[in-house]
Parts: sequence; structure tokens; C-alpha cells
Amino acid sequence: MKACGFSGPSGAGKTTLMEGVIRALKAAGQRVSVVKHAHKGFDIDTPGKDSWRHRQAGAFEVVVASGHRLAKVREFDAPVELNVHQLLAELVECDWALVEGFKHADLLRIELCQDGTPPLYPEDPFVLAVCCASAEPPEPTMRPVFQRDDAAGVAAFLLHNADRFEYTHG
Repeated sequence: MKACGFSGPSGAGKTTLMEGVIRALKAAGQRVSVVKHAHKGFDIDTPGKDSWRHRQAGAFEVVVASGHRLAKVREFDAPVELNVHQLLAELVECDWALVEGFKHADLLRIELCQDGTPPLYPEDPFVLAVCCASAEPPEPTMRPVFQRDDAAGVAAFLLHNADRFEYTHG
């Protein structure tokens, strides 16, 4: 499996860029999974549905499956901060794992810059490429620079550099 993170401030366009990259990688015959950092209090099951009711009753994990989909929800008794490597370990075999968030993780990443927010890439050795709204990054860099809406270019960069993104942690 190859893994690549997409980091940047809220509103920088990470999800939109990743949607395009997922489509491009899938069109290239790749199986893609996603790990996303979420803020406290998110929910994926619908109140009143069986899975929600089981979780509300105190189930530690609820797995819902059909012939088309599987979802697993794990409820922690106390707050737990899982790291990106623990979450990547949850994935089944795939070609690419794209990670949204986890901007300080020891994982190779593409940083999306946003005006008014200082970039991490000048000091962060895990950032291999930069995406900006304009053609010029906020700080000079020798890293590849992509337009924020160039999902095809980012996907081509990933595929061309696939060996660099081979995930070997844990």
C-alpha cells in the first residue's frame, strides 16, 4: 500500500482536491481508501436506525454490512487520540491510502496552502509537494507546486513517484 497525506488549514480545499485525486487514481485502475481526521462529536449513523440504537445502548463496536457496503463504528468510553498509523492499520488491502488532516504526522504529505496561514512545508520534511490557489507558493520551494484544482496533475505525481509513497510503518 502507498500512503499520502493531504494537509492544510480548514477551508483550504483538501476534500475537493482529494475527490478529484480519488477519481483519477481509480480511473488508472488503483484501489483507493481514505483516512480522515474528524473533529469531536461527528456521527455517521442516523439517529433512530438500528446501528445508532445499538451504539446508544452501549455497544463498543457496531458493524453494519450489506452486499454493497460495510461500515464499522467504534465508540470509546473515554476520549482517545488515535494516530494516523493506527488508523491506516484498520484498512484492508488497497493500492493507495489517502489521508486527510494529521498535518503533524510522520507521513509523506501534500500541503494545501491558504492565504493568511503560514505554510508548514518550509520546515516540514514530510511535505513533498505543495498546492496553492495561485501559481506562486507563499514561500519559495524546490518542491513540486500544483494549482489547487489540478487533481489530475497531483494524481500523476503520485503515480510517477509511487515508490516514494510505499507505506512501511507498523
